[in-house]
Amino acid sequence: MDGRDLARAVKVFGTVRGLRAARSAWRRRRTDAWGLPPRGRELARVPGTVTGAEPSPGGGTVRFARSELRVAVAAAGVVFWGWDGAGPEPSYALDGAPPRPDPRAELEPDKAGGWRIVSERVTVAVSRHGGVEIRTPGGVVLRRDLPPRWWEPACGGPARWLQRSEVPADARFFGLGGRASGPRLRDGTYRLWNTDPRGSFGPGDDPLYITMPVQLVVADAGTHLAFLDNSWEGRVTLREGEEGAGSGHDRPGTSEVRMAGGPLRCWVVVGTPARVLRGWTGLTGAPVPPPSWALGPQHARWGFGSEREVRRVVAGYRERGLPLSALHLDIDHYDGHRVFTVDAERFPDLPRLAEDLRAEGVRLVSIVDPAVKAEPGNAVYDAGAAAGAFVRDGRGREVRGEVWPGACVYPDFTDPEVRAWWGGLYEERLAQGFSGVWHDMNEPVSFAPFGDMTLPRSARHRLEGRGGDHREAHNVYGLAMARAGYEALRRLRPRERPFLFSRSGWVGMQRYGGTWSGDVATGWPGLRASLSLVLGLGLCGVPYSGPDVGGFDGSPSPELFLRWFQLGAYLPLFRTHAAIGAGRREPWEFGPQVLGHARAALLERERLRPYFVSLAHQARLTGAPYVRPLWWEAPGDRALRDCEDAFLLGDALLVAPVLERGADRRAVRLPRGLWYDTVSGRAHEGPGQVLLEAPLSRIPVLARAGSVIPVRAEGGRIELEVWAPAPGRSGGGAVVEDGSPGARPVVERYASRLVDGRVVVERVSDAGAVRPERAVRVRGGVAARPPGRTQP
Repeated sequence: MDGRDLARAVKVFGTVRGLRAARSAWRRRRTDAWGLPPRGRELARVPGTVTGAEPSPGGGTVRFARSELRVAVAAAGVVFWGWDGAGPEPSYALDGAPPRPDPRAELEPDKAGGWRIVSERVTVAVSRHGGVEIRTPGGVVLRRDLPPRWWEPACGGPARWLQRSEVPADARFFGLGGRASGPRLRDGTYRLWNTDPRGSFGPGDDPLYITMPVQLVVADAGTHLAFLDNSWEGRVTLREGEEGAGSGHDRPGTSEVRMAGGPLRCWVVVGTPARVLRGWTGLTGAPVPPPSWALGPQHARWGFGSEREVRRVVAGYRERGLPLSALHLDIDHYDGHRVFTVDAERFPDLPRLAEDLRAEGVRLVSIVDPAVKAEPGNAVYDAGAAAGAFVRDGRGREVRGEVWPGACVYPDFTDPEVRAWWGGLYEERLAQGFSGVWHDMNEPVSFAPFGDMTLPRSARHRLEGRGGDHREAHNVYGLAMARAGYEALRRLRPRERPFLFSRSGWVGMQRYGGTWSGDVATGWPGLRASLSLVLGLGLCGVPYSGPDVGGFDGSPSPELFLRWFQLGAYLPLFRTHAAIGAGRREPWEFGPQVLGHARAALLERERLRPYFVSLAHQARLTGAPYVRPLWWEAPGDRALRDCEDAFLLGDALLVAPVLERGADRRAVRLPRGLWYDTVSGRAHEGPGQVLLEAPLSRIPVLARAGSVIPVRAEGGRIELEVWAPAPGRSGGGAVVEDGSPGARPVVERYASRLVDGRVVVERVSDAGAVRPERAVRVRGGVAARPPGRTQP
């Protein structure tokens, strides 16, 4: 660190904290210098040529001169391959045991000395030099993984490796976790290392808090998802292909993955986007639905400061007729920033506050950071130290970092006993009246003026008893913390659906809750990044997410705040939030015009609450995200594949947010079918592009013809809003009401069609079709058919 680094640290963290952060960073470097010896001379290795094969159920093992490859195909068409003995387990990503191999799929000789496995949905071909091709049943290549290369330290240690892959020339890349520059991933290099970006971020910042080695590839030939199951640090370099490049030949798209260590193994799921996500969440776990109240509007601020201010804000919502479901308390409600404490002076009776707010329909949500102040007399530290719960270095000493409370230690969440101990601490949060938690700073963070703000790479972790260091544990740290919290909430409150969302995580985090954008920068680029993150995470299997509405770090203009608010009203997690000194985020702080338009957005969100609840349970059943790219049902539409400024909310709605300053109309690209403007009722036929009005009072939202949408009517009952089908076409929808945790939800399915110019709506089941018991309201300019029983 030079003088400029130190000056930056002092400016960012304050004089005392800056000096402590610099000291912590130097300590981390010294720890790694001792705990991670230099790699020294390396030996390069490639598989060599094939020498034989040994069949097994669903596939087999192909042996090469210097390596071996295990390949298996599951009954659902999911493919696994792993080099050098790497199997599906152990894995933090998988939800239980891996899928069983398809006994009908057999390893058999292929042309040119290779081998292949043919199954109903996919064909896998292994070349004589170790390349792996994923093909459709018709033989079209979806993905070609070239022979890998390893670099092994001559004196022993983990081998780093490189895997190059090719995809069709027209393919588009999506995924890799939460990326601010997406959802379509352009040419460039993306780091796989969960990172606090040192303050707020925008579209050009990478990496962020959630990185995943997951690629969703969409091409004319088909859609597939590829997951390199390895939690070590890595880099992914993507380059889109070009058709007709170089003497008329196509140049394929390429992916190059470099990992610093760990196993080389891969899962591939093929099919339509819906089938891919169903297979993916079947592999990594179904998304847990949040409680229904967590699908309503929420409000947070770092710096409420007191119980009095909290009550003032909640009263402000109530007096202005603004719905509010939850209010979040940040670290300023802690005593000295120490986790699992309360500042009794500023919040003298937190349980009473929570009880009063709950009587008004508002839940309290608590922040929980993993860093524990390393101070004798701190009850959490004393208990954790006695239990040996904190991460240690190679010499057996507690690893310490610098976070908000000061010098801190970190629980080792990769140890089942530590997860159980930490989970027991959530009883204190529940006793204080909190209904949910949000995990923050869990990449994990240790302030530093240079380098990564995290723990030493040589820090030791249990890793479920296998043992290892932070190079392997870092990316799964937030995931393991989420597991500890979620399992504790289920155990402590078995009759309530847990509510937990986490800033950091990894593949499979949807099993325990959702996430949010983190500290997105206030500004129009930050608004655009908010949508990119939600779309990208949904395609990685994490459907519940949303941004800090208004941005985290600055004071938005009234127009920017309103446009962000209008977008947030159609995202799964709808929460305003801001840092200390960044200005308030209450809608009435931006003037009467913004307040009126924000009220309309809030009321529409509440009206659509039953639809959001249904989407949450459908995500659990099918893996389909609430928020979907426009190409979701038409991945072969290249124009839709390149559209990033609008999205589908479920099957029924198309939302086109305003992402540019001063815009009062915007172009919207429509998928195939008839779409109604939900305000004017005007119909538009897709595919194609239309220009829609976008006054400051609203953003364009269109409903698919034939959709049956559950909405909240007067008195809180659910009614069916039906948008008239186009002549000769039908439609439908589903209603899923929130039930008790663990119970399989009851799905009510509805169909709509035109009969003699009138709309007929039926509830359909295996027993036939009957008239719906719920009230029906038809929109789109066609009258409803009088109720009566209808034959299937």
